[in-house]
Amino acid sequence: MYEGAIQDLIDELGRLPGVGPKSAQRIAFHVLSADPADVTRLATALRRAKELVRFCTVCYNVAESEQCRVCRDPRRTEEVLCVVEEPKDVVAIERTGEFRGRYHVLGGAINPLEGVGPDNLRIRELLVRLGTGSVRELILATDPNTEGEATATYLALMVKPMGISVTRLASGLPVGGDLEYADEITLGRAFEGRRAV
Repeated sequence: MYEGAIQDLIDELGRLPGVGPKSAQRIAFHVLSADPADVTRLATALRRAKELVRFCTVCYNVAESEQCRVCRDPRRTEEVLCVVEEPKDVVAIERTGEFRGRYHVLGGAINPLEGVGPDNLRIRELLVRLGTGSVRELILATDPNTEGEATATYLALMVKPMGISVTRLASGLPVGGDLEYADEITLGRAFEGRRAV
């Protein structure tokens, strides 16, 4: 245990997701030994992000204005809507360069153990968007875990009566992986999602 400001810094860093006590201590001492200009830049970046970043009024991605860059882009089709859990998922999909539609960020996934139900997510807003009639396909790109699967199943049941095509991202074996190291669920999904060559 340290005293005063350094312990306060370690404690605050330790509250960040994925940062344990040892990492918090290492980061704190790095900050102490860093050039004051670097620390000032970090503090400024944190303050600016908190002041300027908000959620897009259309898709709930992060933005610095009313709408994010994807929603402002007139070249994106409104006929295909991709549902993701978090803004970081939008970035991951955008990096592929394969998707030219629009997004809807739920703000998480259904997780009863954590007290997160459908009413805690932006599902109502999704249904309003789908009610406009411009969306032809809804891609469910939630995480391939228990919570993501539960969310995708719930959304599929809600949307099917609307006559919109509902698809799920394929899942299976990673490129460069070995069959012997794949778990049964991943291997089973790879078989389900096989395609002609």
